[in-house]
Amino acid sequence: MRRGSSDYAAAEKSKGLLPERLVQGYEAFLSARFAQEQDRFRQLAAAGQAPRIMLIGCCDSRVPPEVIFDAGPGELFVVRNIANLVPPYERDGGQHGISAALEFGVIALGVEHIVVIGHAQCGGVAAFARSETASGHKPLSAGDFIGKWISLIGRAAARAGPAGEPIENYVERLALASVRQSIENLRSFPWICEREEQSKLRLHGAFFGIARGLLLALDESSGEFEPVAAAAHQAALGNGAF
Repeated sequence: MRRGSSDYAAAEKSKGLLPERLVQGYEAFLSARFAQEQDRFRQLAAAGQAPRIMLIGCCDSRVPPEVIFDAGPGELFVVRNIANLVPPYERDGGQHGISAALEFGVIALGVEHIVVIGHAQCGGVAAFARSETASGHKPLSAGDFIGKWISLIGRAAARAGPAGEPIENYVERLALASVRQSIENLRSFPWICEREEQSKLRLHGAFFGIARGLLLALDESSGEFEPVAAAAHQAALGNGAF
């Protein structure tokens, strides 16, 4: 009886420390996945992480990399930011979060692959596109950071050419061009370029269609994005369009 009272008191004390949805999710995790993978978590705690793949994705809550790629703990080194952008290499006095993550992933962890994955209906890309095509369109944020960050899409936009089509189509085209630009920006980092030349590191571009779950990957020889696992996608949904 005393133990039950203690448990109840602890539960009452913890109320409100986290959103209830997260508490419920954690309880489900403990009873299911953690129970099944305790040995894996212990191994990771003892030996440290050694992921082979680094993935740069968008903060968009609809595009969770671990879910899309059915990844277990320790498999992916994931970095997420607005519009899945990679800035060019800059050595100055600024604080560069994405560049620091790249340095850690490549030099400290020795990842063998870096994947930049864009997605359909990206809010950051749409904000940039509308600011370019709509007269008087207000920026996504009046704050200090978002507008400057998405200005990185500018070089991709210059290469993508004028809109000349419905804005939704242009946003998709610009999102694909932005992935290509981020791959190019990755190659501006000397230690990435060196490892790629030594065949120790490969760079990849990808694009995820939210509504239909279609995954595309960049074929750098043609510059086009091609479907991945097209037969499996067709079997699941019966249509390859995103």
